Amino acid sequence: MSLLAPAMDLTRINAELGRDAAGLVRWAVGLGQVNIVTTNFRPFEAVILHLVSQAQPDVPVVWMDNGYNTEATYRFADEVTKQLGLNLKIYLPRRSRAHREAVEGATPALDDPRHAAFTEEVKLEPFARALRETAPKVWFTALRATDSAVRAQMEPVSINPDGLIKVAPLLHWSSKDLHEYCKQHGLPNNFDYVDPTKGEDQRECGLHLAH
Repeated sequence: MSLLAPAMDLTRINAELGRDAAGLVRWAVGLGQVNIVTTNFRPFEAVILHLVSQAQPDVPVVWMDNGYNTEATYRFADEVTKQLGLNLKIYLPRRSRAHREAVEGATPALDDPRHAAFTEEVKLEPFARALRETAPKVWFTALRATDSAVRAQMEPVSINPDGLIKVAPLLHWSSKDLHEYCKQHGLPNNFDYVDPTKGEDQRECGLHLAH
């Protein structure tokens, strides 16, 4: 199917399927394009991974492991990957955390001029590399409208300037919705999560600003 068709139909798709997560995933998979789903294994990430892998079991699951995750997050990643049989693709920064900290010290604070370069190194460059290597046309993401002011303005389906179709099936879900889905499907969860590129819950890390 030509990507022009869904581009022209976005208003209708968002109106009809924007609050039907499973239906939106089926629609996007049905486009017959190369898909990826990104994850950071934060709280409730098992929901998007379950939804998308149910529709496409072999979908590449892209994780930009920044090297700063908690022990609980790494255990959660292994547990979810095993339980759902995920096709996990891990993208690491070109320098290890140990290398970076030996040369530059601890993680720069949000107001440190070096923080933008830190974010580029541990998150944005690995994601750009993932896009080059997987060459997707459709990108599933677990972003939610309640995450930040930027995300509150997004639609469940949008098209990036580079033509990548971004699909956010959980955009309008509440934490209660996510909790109930996890409980219904016997999915594990993880609340011991830290993103060093954000620092604050309502702050954008830069990934969804750049893409």
